[in-house]
Amino acid sequence: MGREEIGGCVPEDRDAEPVRPFGTLTPDLYALADWLATCRMATVAMESTGVSWIPVDEILEARGFQVHLVHARPLKQVPGRQTDVKDGQWIQYLQTCGLLRGALRPEAAMCALRAHWRHRAPWLDDRAAHIQPMQTAWQQMHVPLPQVRTAITGPTGLASIRALVAGERDPVHLAPCRDPRGAHSTAAIAQALTGHDRAEPVLALPHALALDDVYTALVRECEVAIERPFQAIMPVWDDDLPPLNRQPKASSPSKHAPAYEARGRLYQLTGVDWVAIPGLHASTGQTLVAEIGLDLGKWPHEQAFCAWLGLAPRHEISGGHVWCRSTLQTRHRAGQAVR
Repeated sequence: MGREEIGGCVPEDRDAEPVRPFGTLTPDLYALADWLATCRMATVAMESTGVSWIPVDEILEARGFQVHLVHARPLKQVPGRQTDVKDGQWIQYLQTCGLLRGALRPEAAMCALRAHWRHRAPWLDDRAAHIQPMQTAWQQMHVPLPQVRTAITGPTGLASIRALVAGERDPVHLAPCRDPRGAHSTAAIAQALTGHDRAEPVLALPHALALDDVYTALVRECEVAIERPFQAIMPVWDDDLPPLNRQPKASSPSKHAPAYEARGRLYQLTGVDWVAIPGLHASTGQTLVAEIGLDLGKWPHEQAFCAWLGLAPRHEISGGHVWCRSTLQTRHRAGQAVR
């Protein structure tokens, strides 16, 4: 599979010309699907190269083919195939022998949810990069606001920052911006807001705040797009579920939690209250569901699932001696979310 050409290969008894080149335009991909259907093919193995395999996979799956997306690393173990034609014939031979394992590919609705969820992640990282300058500005002004607030991007912190950017300097007037649910009193916050009014951090503060607002708006737009396919996915849990326990956890809530009701939807889809599990939040549960899907039958048992996540040691035993105990090196987002 290249930028301008895709090679298709079928067994020699299925067509007089078992290897054919196709273009990469959409009509060419439909021609590829027609040719595979004419050759009575049911499964298709395809090497994953960048993102160019995605339109091919979508068109073939829409035509009813079972597509196996295979990694390039196990295909390179046998040397001697220096052309795309030989490489395609080698993939077709391994697929015929049943020696290729397809990569995890959730259903179409889950793929749409995953695409939106992955699109949201970099905006959170970019927003965090502009929260740090706001923290630095508070420290330069000798305003230890984090001592009375868990996060400066909470209701109290942002209200104080906006009032300060608007020109307010009196800590007595800045302190009433606190959230009524806060643990510290207005007097304690007013004492913390008493600092040095320097021009340099005051100039940097509105710039960082404006960029934080921009990325926050982008995150909210992504969450609106996520909520639609998230609500459209049908649950796999058929029985009536008990009421969800709404008592808050002892730990602090996740600052990256989505604005919509992700906890309740995850509970309806999986039958598990993800937030009740120590160390997990609604965002972690949605990452796992978006990356893995709802069908855990792809793994034969829980040991294989933990090994796929990169959480179980991989014992290499030879002659009764354990030579290696390291975990599998994975880069997928599901294992990273659990870690």
